[in-house]
Amino acid sequence: MDTAKVDRYVAEKWDDDIVPQLVEYIRIPNKSPMFDKDWVANGYMEQAVQLMERWAKAQSVPGMQVEVVRLEGRTPLIFIEIPATGPETGADTVLLYGHLDKQPEMTGWDDDLGPWVPVIKGDKLYGRGGADDGYAIFGSLAAIQALQQQGVPHARCVVLIEACEESGSYDLPAYVDHLAGRIGKPSLVVCLDSGCGNYEQLWCTTSLRGLAGGNFTVKVLEEGVHSGDASGVVPSSFRLLRQLLSRLEDERTGRILPEGLQVEIPADRLAQAQEAARVLDTAVFDKFPFLPGMTPMAEDLAELVLNRTWRPALSVTGVDGMPPLSSAGNVLRPYTSVKLSLRLPPTLDGKQAGQLLKDLLEKDAPNGAQVSLELEKASTGWNAPAMSPWLEQAIDASSREFFGKPAMYMGEGGTIPFMGMLGEKFPGAQFMITGVLGPHSNAHGPNEFLHIPMGKKVTACVARVIAEHHAASVRGETTGVAAVAGGEQHGDHGCC
Repeated sequence: MDTAKVDRYVAEKWDDDIVPQLVEYIRIPNKSPMFDKDWVANGYMEQAVQLMERWAKAQSVPGMQVEVVRLEGRTPLIFIEIPATGPETGADTVLLYGHLDKQPEMTGWDDDLGPWVPVIKGDKLYGRGGADDGYAIFGSLAAIQALQQQGVPHARCVVLIEACEESGSYDLPAYVDHLAGRIGKPSLVVCLDSGCGNYEQLWCTTSLRGLAGGNFTVKVLEEGVHSGDASGVVPSSFRLLRQLLSRLEDERTGRILPEGLQVEIPADRLAQAQEAARVLDTAVFDKFPFLPGMTPMAEDLAELVLNRTWRPALSVTGVDGMPPLSSAGNVLRPYTSVKLSLRLPPTLDGKQAGQLLKDLLEKDAPNGAQVSLELEKASTGWNAPAMSPWLEQAIDASSREFFGKPAMYMGEGGTIPFMGMLGEKFPGAQFMITGVLGPHSNAHGPNEFLHIPMGKKVTACVARVIAEHHAASVRGETTGVAAVAGGEQHGDHGCC
């Protein structure tokens, strides 16, 4: 494979074709179903699907089949099948995954930016969903085209682009079962929905945290009453909620208290955290928009990496029962509700953690208050299997060739539901989990952007790894994969 030709082909493909498509994609407010209950009637998801379907069908890839698969009552899924270039790899398959649904708008965008307003500034494309994860279908096919342009062989490839990842991928198990025979036997899974520690080298994700959470409510009154009359007599729902959350989290340090929510961190992940901290230095924390004078939760950089990737952590992401400041009177409110997002260690069972959380917060409510936790998510994370020598060598070689630096490995703090599912389905498969969500890219938040040069280089690296997969398959080094078993039952999955 001529590395320079791949680099040039991919760069031109991005500039001339992919970036213009992503600009149009960003304009579409195709929020995930959790954030748009009327997604069918609104039609934005369908617009995004059609944009990607049209583009894929227009690509010159011999034998490629592009189909939008639709199961009744579920979000659509784009299924692409590309035959192997020769018979050498048999039924061996590379599975490439991404999603096209988006997070909601979020406030705080700069005046000249917006979630549905694509803006290119220098080498960054701003707008919701370009980096998370709209580029995946374009990057996947461009990588394969880069190989075919040089006549470099590859195994059979299948591309899956789902439409409810940001809602927890609840539709995906049904599609995986429905398409079991057509998916085949992947020995390599490539996911482009993850992050990177910097934009100077290839980063591969070795673990993903699980997620448990939902709506936690504390009620004390039938209706609001005069605070001067009731305070000191009626317990504040906010105070009681704060008291109950202290069962879960040390409010001084942020440490999650129940031992049942902790795991022993594997030695290899500890070593990877140390190396990531060494390479990133203060970028471990200064990629976040801290206010002047703010400090991170620990001084040790490796501890911060582990806090973000292997330790449980609580975020309160929403609140109800509180009027805005502009209309808040002297009223002792009847209830307080908060949305809890509890990140879980990768190897912790999500359902057990969800039940532990519910029991912890609901039992023995103070002052007889009405307390309820409505669980919305209880998902298990993912810890990557040991990497085969051929894949480790291919990933490092691709990073050195296209970035000029060695590849790096680190866990991610978010969740990609499909990975745990695939780990169960294909216990012999290898995983290349990577992405373009680097410093300040701010996925899910305001001013989200796609770092275009990173997208180009990740695409080129994927091409190199797919080529090496073919060689390894011919040598018999990718054997031991398991076929998809149709009709299996799947647990709940969390979203990113």
